[in-house]
Amino acid sequence: MFGIIRPCRNRLGPELGESWLAHLCGLCLALRDDHGHLARVATNYDGLVISALVEAQSERSRRSAGPCALRGMRSADVAVGTGARLAASVSLVLASAKVGDHVSDGDGVFARAPIRGIGRQVARRWAAQAEATGLDLGFDPAVLVDAVRRQSSVEAAAGVGTSVLAVTEPTETAAGEAVAQTAVLTGRPGNAVALREVGRLFGRLAHLLDAVEDLAEDRASGAWNPLVATGTTLVEARRLCDDAAWGIELALREVEFADDRLVHVLLVHEVRESIRRAFGDMHAHAHKHASPEAHVHTPPSAARGHEPGPGSGLWAWPKLVRPPHGRGLVPACLAVLYQCGTCQYCCRDPYPGPCSGKPQDAWCNCDCGPGCDCSGCDCCGCDC
Repeated sequence: MFGIIRPCRNRLGPELGESWLAHLCGLCLALRDDHGHLARVATNYDGLVISALVEAQSERSRRSAGPCALRGMRSADVAVGTGARLAASVSLVLASAKVGDHVSDGDGVFARAPIRGIGRQVARRWAAQAEATGLDLGFDPAVLVDAVRRQSSVEAAAGVGTSVLAVTEPTETAAGEAVAQTAVLTGRPGNAVALREVGRLFGRLAHLLDAVEDLAEDRASGAWNPLVATGTTLVEARRLCDDAAWGIELALREVEFADDRLVHVLLVHEVRESIRRAFGDMHAHAHKHASPEAHVHTPPSAARGHEPGPGSGLWAWPKLVRPPHGRGLVPACLAVLYQCGTCQYCCRDPYPGPCSGKPQDAWCNCDCGPGCDCSGCDCCGCDC
């Protein structure tokens, strides 16, 4: 899960916006309750789709939560139950694998041996905790762990001429099994096949969009990127993304839902919005730019410069600089606590990633232009 779904509150509207936030907060609190405060850093936008899919196939399950800095110190009703816990388990096992990869590669803060040891311990603890929660829900996260562990060998075998879909396959498999499990949890086994397809295509889309958004930086740093490694053009990547989005919409039509409004907005409208955000206006230049290095779209947050406004007062630290620089483990932990306490994740747009220093979109972001009326959105051409 890469966090490609970042809905604008204007597009969601009051009711669905409240529901989206309930699932996001529910995922965060489920991570805290089952795995401890540190695990809350695994909270991500895409993970909450698991919780939303469970609720869409069953019934609404909420509890009242106290004030939180990320909600402007307001209380709220948050999603609870098996959906939030499954989302937490999936998010944590993927976060564990990601930390493990960084430790193995000696990336960033894990370049030094003492920090690698701490990172290795955190990854193992998260993996064990995620497995315990998953098994309690009747889901074996081993399929996710296996898929993620295969990723490095798949990447090592890829070269120019290899289909980029061979590289995205482990991500597709992991996402497909996680999404299919929502049908089991809700007692709707007939939905499993279609939902596995939804998850598989979502995993493909997430992997490709992540590659597109990182392309310029990866080329500059020499980091591995699936588009460069396989010689896949942006034109072809866009075609695969559009096909995946259409496939998700078709598969969702085969699923029996109790209330699919939020799921439809996230997995149809917002998925297509994520494609537009990653590729920009590339379609207008599709046939002029056929190489991976051509017409690289710069994410909006990265293009806004050194500091957002306001960039002083409580938001003066950590600084948002270009090019971004990473932070060690202790400064990163302090940054997490400080940014939570000063609502930077919610309201500072963009805010600097606590570990990487890279610009990140705020939770309450709105990427609409001035005067935009999102209530009339027709982003997917569907008859909803």
